[in-house]
Amino acid sequence: MATTRPRPKRYLRKLAARQPCVHGEPGLELRPHQIIIRPLVTEKGTHQSSRYSAYTFMVNPLSSKTDIKNAVEQLFNVRVDAVRTQNRIGKKTRYKQILGQQAAWKKAIVTLNKEDKIDFY
Repeated sequence: MATTRPRPKRYLRKLAARQPCVHGEPGLELRPHQIIIRPLVTEKGTHQSSRYSAYTFMVNPLSSKTDIKNAVEQLFNVRVDAVRTQNRIGKKTRYKQILGQQAAWKKAIVTLNKEDKIDFY
């Protein structure tokens, strides 16, 4: 009958001193000014803002739709009805013989309540 080999005392003390790893809340907690990077003012965006009260923002890629909604409500003091997001892939670029790629980014289209409006200018 095989028996287990004896364990050294130092190893047993190290095992006894080990504590289980305790993690905090999952995910990052971003502040509103860290979530919304900048507004995207384009021809299509101004048309959507005037007709549908939908505004376009460049946002942090780690943020969720609820994070974006809360950040817009806090920063601009408006009521948000819906948030749509897009993960934009970076374009491949070339400078002479050097190939590169632009960074990927996240775009959010935020639809506001009918009475609310955001002035960027």
